[in-house]
Amino acid sequence: MLIECRRCPRLVAHREAAGANPPKRYRGQTYWSRPLPGFGDPDARVLLVGLAPAANGGNRTGRMFTGDESGNWLFEALHAAGFANQPTSVHRDDGLALTDAWITAALHCAPPDNKPTTDELARCQPFLLDELRALSRVKVVVALGRIGWENYLRARKALGWPPPVARPVFGHGSIARFEDGTTLIASYHPSQQNTFTGKLTKPMLRSIFVRARSLVEKSEGLRATPRGHPGDGGARRPRG
Repeated sequence: MLIECRRCPRLVAHREAAGANPPKRYRGQTYWSRPLPGFGDPDARVLLVGLAPAANGGNRTGRMFTGDESGNWLFEALHAAGFANQPTSVHRDDGLALTDAWITAALHCAPPDNKPTTDELARCQPFLLDELRALSRVKVVVALGRIGWENYLRARKALGWPPPVARPVFGHGSIARFEDGTTLIASYHPSQQNTFTGKLTKPMLRSIFVRARSLVEKSEGLRATPRGHPGDGGARRPRG
């Protein structure tokens, strides 16, 4: 089970240390300090793939992109495009609900300095594969950052799903299309490193989800037959 995973000793030590010695503003709070499952609408047509939980964000609150500035940016953009019922994500019991969107990450534990190793990403990949198999209605994938982009592409290859029509190149707003009709959109990650420097602005982030909304609505209008990946054996709910 994902939340019981202890496959990566470095990540286990880091996520637990963050809760044992938090910043002053979070002292007295009980940290989640476990692997963080994805969440959202199981019938989602839009999938978001991020990097990993933040040590004092999701690792603290127990929900992806919750309790930090990255989450504030992300949910404001999702709300503006109609994928979230509110523009904020403070804690996991705050009433937030997603419609037509599911959020996950390439890595389910907070890594030191937000830098996972190749081995850690590989050990976590089976959880992403489970989600991709289960989320059978997804037509648009939004990769939040280069690591999300690259690991979604690796996951498709591991599943034996159809390749991209053309060589995918990461860059904010870049698009890769696949032979099964799926579209992958690249976005810079809403990390403070990007938002504080102006590399990513709120209009830039909002435009990604406006485009995702347009693409899924267009795909519904053009849909003829279900996508059906080999070996799916029917849709399953993502496990937490």
